[in-house]
Amino acid sequence: MNARTFDRRGFLKSSAACGAFAMGPAALRPGVERKTKRVVLVAFAGGVRTKETLGTPLNVPNLMRIAQEGVTYARARTANLGHFGATMSLLTGIAEARGIRDNTRGEDPTLFEYVRKDLGLGAADVWVSTSGGAQQANYAYSLHRDYGAAYGANTVDGDGIFNAEFRSIVDAYGRPRTFEPRESELLETMRGVIGAGVSGKALNTPKSFAQIEQYLLQELTSGTSDLRGTGASDAKALRIARNLLAVFRPTLLGVTLQDADIAHSNFNGYVEVVRRNDEKLGELWDAIKADPELAESTAIFVVPEFGRDSDLNSRRGLDHGDGSDDLRLVSAVCWGPDFRRGVEVLEEVRTIDVCSSICHVLGADARYAAGRRLPKLLA
Repeated sequence: MNARTFDRRGFLKSSAACGAFAMGPAALRPGVERKTKRVVLVAFAGGVRTKETLGTPLNVPNLMRIAQEGVTYARARTANLGHFGATMSLLTGIAEARGIRDNTRGEDPTLFEYVRKDLGLGAADVWVSTSGGAQQANYAYSLHRDYGAAYGANTVDGDGIFNAEFRSIVDAYGRPRTFEPRESELLETMRGVIGAGVSGKALNTPKSFAQIEQYLLQELTSGTSDLRGTGASDAKALRIARNLLAVFRPTLLGVTLQDADIAHSNFNGYVEVVRRNDEKLGELWDAIKADPELAESTAIFVVPEFGRDSDLNSRRGLDHGDGSDDLRLVSAVCWGPDFRRGVEVLEEVRTIDVCSSICHVLGADARYAAGRRLPKLLA
């Protein structure tokens, strides 16, 4: 479809024709070399309805641009109503039943572990940029006996690491003076993010540790810590992801958002978060397209973990518990060098299909995942 004429109605017309095609092949066609060498997964979490994304194009002009050139799954059924469990389900390919206060690592391997182990990658090749919170630290790896910390992703907490409090470290780092106790504590916290895993198994080699630490310190001076206002934590996570991709060119980069959950009590704030996240998503995508190497080798998946209720609550906000299609069905957008172009798939899929699909594209096996590969994705 011509991108200039792309709109929601036109998308539905084109997808009807696409429904006549059989499901895409289980593997890329024999003799066709896979172009995709790296994947960015943006978990558009916090509870985001299609009504406020593709259903309102003015809110998400950048997501619409990506959809114009990629594949949209208009009916992606979610796995769980809890934010922690639903986002974890995107990463494991298994419906994760997690309580709102649950804060433990799961037993099911994540796509980060599958990709690192099967492709023999180092920790600097696999990252997750989160918008903050103790639960999100659990996304990097599982407690599975065959995987775990040795195959985990480097995790950067956009709000907990790159905040104004850490600026004092930059001023003192490398200078021949003794740190104040609070500065030492902050620096050790930062180092702990990229340091050893459990049982003494280090995520990084000394060389990659030094490289990453230097990047973190440079990032403190690049403006990320100055991001403020509604949705700032998500904006930082997306900004950091853009920079990580440019500097380290990882094979797999996950970005987990959450600020949209302001919708419980503030619908207008929720829409503001959606728009701000779309702006930062556009910056990330533009950076990929502007880099010849990344443009020819990078795929991006943008997937909400679930939606929100159909009707406003008494606080003029949106909860997530009515069981409606607005809650249970979301829209996922995928773009990449091996993917079809400008297509909407009306066939119902599941958000847990994302893990298997990403692993397949990269050449890994999500052997314990329950999801299937997304249909009609590959060209």
